[in-house]
Amino acid sequence: MFTLISRLPIRELLYRQAPTFIVALVIAELFYKFHSFLLETGAFLATWFVLDAVAGLVGRLFGKPPEAALDH
Repeated sequence: MFTLISRLPIRELLYRQAPTFIVALVIAELFYKFHSFLLETGAFLATWFVLDAVAGLVGRLFGKPPEAALDH
């Protein structure tokens, strides 16, 4: 987590990671009821990973790599 925050530019954290983090957090809160902190945390992290991958794929499909989209 420290590496994620320290190595990524603040713009990428705000424009790409924050929205996927928030959506993953809402999904986990609403739907993941495993009665186990470890399982729910793992499912949340997996959801965040998938959402971030989808966001990157959508960005590439529309011709804007994540780095170029942040330059505007």
